[in-house]
Amino acid sequence: MVYRSVSSFYKDKFGCKVYKISLDAGCTCPTRDGTKGTGGCIFCSESGSGDFAAARSLPIEEQIEQAKQKVLAKIGSNKSAGKFIAYFQNFTNTYGNIQRLEALWLKAAQAENIVGVAIATRPDCLEEPVLQAIARLCKKTFVSVELGLQTTNEKSIKYIRRNYETSVYDESVFKLHQISKEIHVVTHIIFGLPGETEEDMLNTVRHSIKAGTDGIKIALLHVLKNTDLAEDYLTHKFECLSMDQYFALLAEALSIIPQNIVIHRLTGDGAKKLLIAPLWTADKKHVHNELEKYLLKNVKPML
Repeated sequence: MVYRSVSSFYKDKFGCKVYKISLDAGCTCPTRDGTKGTGGCIFCSESGSGDFAAARSLPIEEQIEQAKQKVLAKIGSNKSAGKFIAYFQNFTNTYGNIQRLEALWLKAAQAENIVGVAIATRPDCLEEPVLQAIARLCKKTFVSVELGLQTTNEKSIKYIRRNYETSVYDESVFKLHQISKEIHVVTHIIFGLPGETEEDMLNTVRHSIKAGTDGIKIALLHVLKNTDLAEDYLTHKFECLSMDQYFALLAEALSIIPQNIVIHRLTGDGAKKLLIAPLWTADKKHVHNELEKYLLKNVKPML
């Protein structure tokens, strides 16, 4: 069993190692500003799942430079060694004034050693002006659009307050591929949502494959402070997956994902200062090493 890792995808495409740097475009979400709700998704932190992004108070050029230096310091490399994807991560990055957002994407694309732009968004925030702006960006750089699907289970959709139908996701994948064959569509999926069975989770994976996604990000459900999910966890309404359970689910998922689909993430870590559960994820290095050993026995990445 073999899967295509994002590192091999980037190396094939750009001829070198590429790192993603998280940026903040100053956006919000329709589930937070009253358009579709006010509390956000039940699992989402106050920073909109962008706890590791640069400060939104900084101009985008400064955010990029700070984020680059943080990555380079971590890997012990010099400035010339790094190539980067500018990742607009926090909240919904196609929601707001599209002229302002397009200008930020273009500034990021033009920065030194930036080889592409990744835009995290909701499938229900891709109106025609947004699609056209993304199409224009595609003519200047590599573009990845990351869609928060999370699940296709109807009970879970209501529970997490996603507030859009799964058919909207399907239409968005189609429209993105229609405006440009160069757009790399990535689907976010969460494993471990309360009440979901293994089959529920694998069905979400199958659905994204059938819809035509180019990449998949799988994350374990994290319980973070100051979220409504935390209240349910602390009142013992559900339990989080163990490491063994999560790794076994990942192996099952990888067994059904075609090799042409890029695996962008198999783990995720909530900010330690916010993490309530599962606490085994707090030791990121240990989790990474254990997952690597598990996958070497059960699944192998394409080199």
